[in-house]
Amino acid sequence: MTNKFQNDINNLVEEFNFKGRGGFKLIVLFGLLGDFDSFEYAINLKNFIDNHQDNNLDVFAIAIGNQNGKEKFCNFTGFSKENLMVVSDNQIHNNLKVSRGLDIGLGGWINMLLMLSGINSFKTIQEVFRGYTGDSKAKQIYSELDNIDVLKFLKFSGNSFRQVFGDGYLRPFELATFRLNNMNEIIQNWSDYILNEKYLPQRGASFLLNEKNQIIYKFFSRDVLGYSSNMRDPLGFLSNLIKE
Repeated sequence: MTNKFQNDINNLVEEFNFKGRGGFKLIVLFGLLGDFDSFEYAINLKNFIDNHQDNNLDVFAIAIGNQNGKEKFCNFTGFSKENLMVVSDNQIHNNLKVSRGLDIGLGGWINMLLMLSGINSFKTIQEVFRGYTGDSKAKQIYSELDNIDVLKFLKFSGNSFRQVFGDGYLRPFELATFRLNNMNEIIQNWSDYILNEKYLPQRGASFLLNEKNQIIYKFFSRDVLGYSSNMRDPLGFLSNLIKE
């Protein structure tokens, strides 16, 4: 870890007043608010915080977007409004050498579609298939008490997954259903979530700091649906590094 990089993170903490409670800080750089990864990561972080409230951890995030998008994003994902900052471009990402994703010169939409097909985003296809096939080594998403509303016309309970596929693991179609709901929210509020389509390929990064603001973990995403080094347990790095 170079001193310059550590200084850049320290400056980010100061600039956005990411003070916290003096313990661990997780600083997340999302791409666009309306990126699939932003939604999924934010919901997972919210659930982690809810389940580990005794941990001395503060989670802060920076995303490319505007205030309208931020309001809707936080209402949908449950991520803290106070801890999410929005910026108008990817200058911070560039300063920290975060991947811009694919750029073949034909615009953000084309670049994103190519990445979704696996070009310059090698793990994306595998992750998409996992959403449909399930994963015996990953945790389930829905409990049997959850009410699931897909695209406003297909409604069922989480018990349906249990009855068909059992429980205790990521069932077939479960992750795909979760992602479909996120995608529906993005499409319905596209102009609020997608500040500028040229940033669609922009990837994100995560930095975990200790009580001295020293970086003890970092991850740079290169793939769509690849915001963690282990997508089977995306927040496993927090569980491993932050003890109960």
